[in-house]
Amino acid sequence: MRRTPCAACGRVCAYCEACLLLGRSRECSLLISGIPDGGNPVRMRPADELPPIPERLKRWGLSPAQQAAAAAALRWLEGADDDAQRSDSGRSGPLDRAARRIAARFGIAGHAAAPPSRAPDREHPPFLLWAVTGAGKTEMMSTLIDSVLARGGKAMVATPRRDVVLELEPRVRKAFPAHTVAALHGASRDKWTKADITLATTHQTIRFAGGFELVVIDELDAFPYHNNPMLQYAAAKCAKPGGRRVLLSATPPAELKRAAARGRLPHARIPVRFHGHPLPVPVELRIPPVRDMIRRGTIPDPLKRAILSSLARGAQLFVFVPRISDTGPAAELIGRICPPDAPVGHTSSRDEERTETVMRFRNRELRVLVTTTILERGVTIPRSDVFVLDADAPLFDAASLEQMAGRAGRSKDDPNGRVYFCAPHSTRSQREAVRQIREMNALAAARGYIRQEAPGADRPVRHGETGADRHLPQETSDAVRQLRREASPAHRRRTGADAGRVPGC
Repeated sequence: MRRTPCAACGRVCAYCEACLLLGRSRECSLLISGIPDGGNPVRMRPADELPPIPERLKRWGLSPAQQAAAAAALRWLEGADDDAQRSDSGRSGPLDRAARRIAARFGIAGHAAAPPSRAPDREHPPFLLWAVTGAGKTEMMSTLIDSVLARGGKAMVATPRRDVVLELEPRVRKAFPAHTVAALHGASRDKWTKADITLATTHQTIRFAGGFELVVIDELDAFPYHNNPMLQYAAAKCAKPGGRRVLLSATPPAELKRAAARGRLPHARIPVRFHGHPLPVPVELRIPPVRDMIRRGTIPDPLKRAILSSLARGAQLFVFVPRISDTGPAAELIGRICPPDAPVGHTSSRDEERTETVMRFRNRELRVLVTTTILERGVTIPRSDVFVLDADAPLFDAASLEQMAGRAGRSKDDPNGRVYFCAPHSTRSQREAVRQIREMNALAAARGYIRQEAPGADRPVRHGETGADRHLPQETSDAVRQLRREASPAHRRRTGADAGRVPGC
């Protein structure tokens, strides 16, 4: 809050700096808050009136991994797993208290917990859908929205990026043609549309209070939502008392990961993409920093060969750099080695023609796009490879590197895209990103979700492996065996890993 002399009231009064984009609001001015549904709460139909969950999931054409996660999330959403989420002592148990602390830490606690006399309206802990990039989170999210709409409720999907709202809108309209959809972002003309499904950037959530039975927070670890208490509070108050909140992320914060691993947070983990192929594991290239290459006007041979090889196989290239000022010079330098039929473009948050540039890239009018982290999420190109230059930059943490690597291999027609981390030396963030990707591949293999064998399938089966492991490299197969040991009933009883776990997750 900032206090300045006010011409309206003649005093020194305060205004909120966090909400200036929506217009200055002083403490002496009138603030009007609407009453949802005219003060008459809508009673949703009971889930018992809906068809069985497996029957409803058939409509969406989900993969086995998606079906397992969506079924667990639906059971949680419709209250079938309420007992599994609480300790034997009820709402006051340590598991429920831990869940409320986690909810409060990430701005999703919403209204104060209801007293015991209002148990039907009590606050529920959130549900985490922890899915790898390209796993098909939109389809799984649609199953939850479908459940809420079928029972007479409304749903909101909040995402930090406007680009994601624009990409989601046509997909959601096609999936729910009988329902109204509103897409809200900074450039939206109509901010007051009442709709069954509201897609919004997280800044737009400030406009709502207690309006939705389901609030989905997409990419909760992304800027500007991450570590922004104002936006977290705004998203929290969108849900009605007793409403449900779902968190979507491929790279959830460490605290949520620990809570999920210890059984303190209801969650479902999707370790494989919808097409059933392993995630591309990044290759590390040792090359000089970007600015050295720009100053010398040359590209090292290893990077040049990798770029030309990707172009020769018909791929489009994401080239990520950490600094906006390097996008133009890097694009010019790369353009010197590319063939004439491979135009090179660049964009960043300061690019006034950013939307048009991205659209040209989507339409294959550009074969190479040099960009910053603004395109690390929410953009899907069917056949693409990824080059992260200056991968050792402090700006690129493990989550960011994992998200950038996730731009490759998303299409079932090109599942084995290539990813390169290019830097003078390795960093902890790079190693952590590679470790997370390998761990997800190992977990997917352990659960039997990997469908197609990759290179290396002709090696003999080692002791402790199954035939499904033969496509994995040695270190990944070792991780598979370790995961199987940890998943054994004896190990879980010994470590107490099943305490508080939601069945099916």
